[in-house]
Amino acid sequence: MPAIGITGGISTGKSTFVECLRELLPVATFFDADEAAHVLLDQPEVKKQVRREFGARVFSTAGDLNRTKLRAIVFADATKKRALERILHPRIRRQWRTEAKEHRSSPNFFFADIPLLYETGGETFCDRVVVVACSPKVQLARLRKRMSVKSAEAKQMINSQMPLQEKIRRADHVVWNNGDRASLMEQARFLVASWQGKTWTKK
Repeated sequence: MPAIGITGGISTGKSTFVECLRELLPVATFFDADEAAHVLLDQPEVKKQVRREFGARVFSTAGDLNRTKLRAIVFADATKKRALERILHPRIRRQWRTEAKEHRSSPNFFFADIPLLYETGGETFCDRVVVVACSPKVQLARLRKRMSVKSAEAKQMINSQMPLQEKIRRADHVVWNNGDRASLMEQARFLVASWQGKTWTKK
């Protein structure tokens, strides 16, 4: 069965779309890159590299990583963002590629929820890519509410990613998420129906 990549922009609704897919395809396998990154940042080897790159300022006196401080640094400094990506992305890529490979002979779908799919070249390992998108105004409002940040900071976070229009241009499927969850579920049903029973070949 296919490996389907799910991506989009920050606060465009990827996680909600994945929830819809989980409801529709409870036996499918899902890989969550954000969750993988969260786990990796607790590993001693990774923490050592983070300390080497960012210094003691992102750790408490007890040695715990201050994720909020780390996030603020990488969103404000493109060089530091790339440094963190060099630490995490190869490890995340190995994880999801291994899982996808293991599920090739499975009768069930494999979904990889990867926010920076295009930025890391991950689309080459997917049979199809779904981009979850919304209007800039809706994206900004959602991000400000979710992160409790000012407009300028939210825009900085959005601008640190590949433009959403570029991701839409590259996508095999675009899910438009300006509305409510019911609208997202309807689009998820349509895509699942179009995928089921299909003879899959790498595009």
